[in-house]
Amino acid sequence: MADMKRELILKVVKALDAVLLAVPFAIAWYGYYATRIVAPFFQKGNWVVIVLFLILYIFYGNIYNGFLVSFNRISEMVFNQALAAAVSDFIMYIVIWLLTKYLPNPLPLFAAFLCQIVLAGCWFALANRWYFATFPRKRTAVVYDMREGLDGLLREYGLERKFDILMTVNIQECLDNIDMLKCMDTVFLSGVHSSDRNIILKYCIASGINVYVIPRIGDVIMSGATQRYLCHLPMLFVGRYNPSPGYLFIKRVMDVIFSGAALCILSPILLLTACAVKLEDGGAVFYRQKRLTKDGKEFNILKFRSMRMDAEKDGIARLSTGAEDDRVTHVGKLIRKLRVDELPQLLCILSGTMTIVGPRPERPEIAAQYEKEMPEFRLRLQAKAGLTGYAQVYGKYNTIPYDKLQLDLMYIAKPSILEDLRIMFATVRVLFMAESTEGIAKGQVTAEVLDDGIKKTQKNAAAGQGMEALKEFAAGMEKK
Repeated sequence: MADMKRELILKVVKALDAVLLAVPFAIAWYGYYATRIVAPFFQKGNWVVIVLFLILYIFYGNIYNGFLVSFNRISEMVFNQALAAAVSDFIMYIVIWLLTKYLPNPLPLFAAFLCQIVLAGCWFALANRWYFATFPRKRTAVVYDMREGLDGLLREYGLERKFDILMTVNIQECLDNIDMLKCMDTVFLSGVHSSDRNIILKYCIASGINVYVIPRIGDVIMSGATQRYLCHLPMLFVGRYNPSPGYLFIKRVMDVIFSGAALCILSPILLLTACAVKLEDGGAVFYRQKRLTKDGKEFNILKFRSMRMDAEKDGIARLSTGAEDDRVTHVGKLIRKLRVDELPQLLCILSGTMTIVGPRPERPEIAAQYEKEMPEFRLRLQAKAGLTGYAQVYGKYNTIPYDKLQLDLMYIAKPSILEDLRIMFATVRVLFMAESTEGIAKGQVTAEVLDDGIKKTQKNAAAGQGMEALKEFAAGMEKK
């Protein structure tokens, strides 16, 4: 009962944040814009405008994780809320423009935005302090098999204030004495095999212990299963990516509308970038490169050239090492940082060779190297390649391919238009995060396919048979 009461209060605290940030907008509306629209509203109409802002802010706040009081650092939280407020204010500015004869003065709304940033910081500082004074740290255990080091990662991201890590144990130690988890509030399962994981899951659920699971490839595939009832038995049906024609039609319409509109709006930036790339060294403006899309088909991706013309003169396909890569030109460093080099891909989307949301297209040579160590990597090719996706929103440029595969399979498992829209909006946040463009380590050609914890498991003889079976499966897909 006490936990329910605290959770209810937490929801009220989060609602208070939305109300607080609506106040500066309401002041700007009542103090300036409300009297300047073509036909001023009665009181109810004014309230509708403010409620519309509230809805927009809550919607984008959830997309950008702006209400996670206990998981984010103050800088990250204020940034997330500022981004949600900025997008909401911008949309409301368009609405106000539609209600007036002329382009409205943006300064009152900009002043409101600055106030919103200050209020967001104050709210989070107080809400964060209240949360950790009200909610005790969770007694936590980390159980690992394939992946070690999760306890260090939790501390690195500042989550030790929420999770008090009392033990880190190997799966076999835990199974030998599962009662060691009895006094825990939370258990993290890191890369644990399904048969072992299920034993711990059942024990934790029966004991009222919350569980966080880092999935394996099979778990992600199973997440897209649909319930069926055959022979008076409950069954889970899993098949290859096969979305409905209606979904594909709407997705294609969205691709054409959004890419066409973006090309028109961003045309000045495209022109300036093309001139800058050409003027720096006189080389080609665009860079064409072979990439893989649905069912392993090859196509030419289009980007603004950000490297020297002889970047791969040795004929070896290699990823960028980021800011330290001496192949990147001066203009290239800027357009990579701002993601402008990706904009020509809008032409690929418009032509139909790419889509807005989908697995990022990989180079054939690099994909082949990944598949030697991880044949399942080919499962990404079930869907058309996209400009953005789960791996771009939740991962980084140098995220290991094993994790990128899982993120892409999470998207493939449950395709929906609403999820596509959510990813598109969430991508805006990534554009402002410098860490998302971190390159691979200097001296590497491609990213490490598996991290050290996974590599240790892959060296086991028992795992070797499973890998051989997966190689046979990948060979069958190749023939198809």
